Amino acid sequence: MNNLRHEAPETKRLTLVLGGTGKTGRRIAAGLDAKGVSVRIGSRSAFPSFDWNHDAGWDACLEGVEAAYVNYAPDLALPGATDAIQAFVDRAKRHGVQRLVLLSGRGEAEAQACERIVQESGMEWTIVRASWFYQNFSEGAFVDMIRSDQITLPAGDTMEPFVDVDDIAEVAIAALTENGHAGEVYEVTGPRLMSFTDVAAELSRATARKITYLQIPHGAFVDGVRESEAPKDVVWIMDYLFSTVLDGRNAHLTDGIQRALGRPPKDFADYAREVESTGVWGTASSSRVTDRVDREEI
Repeated sequence: MNNLRHEAPETKRLTLVLGGTGKTGRRIAAGLDAKGVSVRIGSRSAFPSFDWNHDAGWDACLEGVEAAYVNYAPDLALPGATDAIQAFVDRAKRHGVQRLVLLSGRGEAEAQACERIVQESGMEWTIVRASWFYQNFSEGAFVDMIRSDQITLPAGDTMEPFVDVDDIAEVAIAALTENGHAGEVYEVTGPRLMSFTDVAAELSRATARKITYLQIPHGAFVDGVRESEAPKDVVWIMDYLFSTVLDGRNAHLTDGIQRALGRPPKDFADYAREVESTGVWGTASSSRVTDRVDREEI
């Protein structure tokens, strides 16, 4: 990512990717760069630095920016997210940003409140509404569970249309660089509903190992996250996701990827086979799952 192209601010073709080192952001940044789009990474480790909790650095990040991918970490449902999104939208508008693409959450009233802020901004906007990512099992919170052959979560038998982050990134790239996506709400899902038991079965087939799903009490799970010394906002969002969002409200498929890209979404089985070929699930790690929570919506 260090060789991303940069242009002089006066060309006004710079695209800011917030969360540019996370699951969706780094894919979007790489995809934009491959298309010849100049990218500015928005993260605490980048220069200029972007931090949702310190708006003093926002002006430097927005200088010369024409379009922005907005990803609020760890989740738009977090208290204070609407204030932060409103402040960012106002600042972006003052800097002459023309187009916003917001990563939002399916079935989250708080996220939809943030969507309305973007929709009422006066700028071109596109909403990409997603929920649980395939990549949580290979890049995020649950990877060590797969390495240990057991998924231990308080998810019950709830069905969820897990979605591939590569698909999300491709939708966002299209919305940032092409005409025809302004004013669209793309609710994105995979091609089928799956329970965590189904996920375990697909992962078993891909790895040729017996991977099982074991339901654990919600309280015990949250206590484990807390005891891992995860940040308070991560504890809050994990509690929220498993107690509120994963209740069946999202147990239906949508056509967002088909509408945005003209093709069906990628299936979990294809994702699992590709990841298995990389060896990422090969050995168990001593780190606890809650130490690996990616501070991006899961």
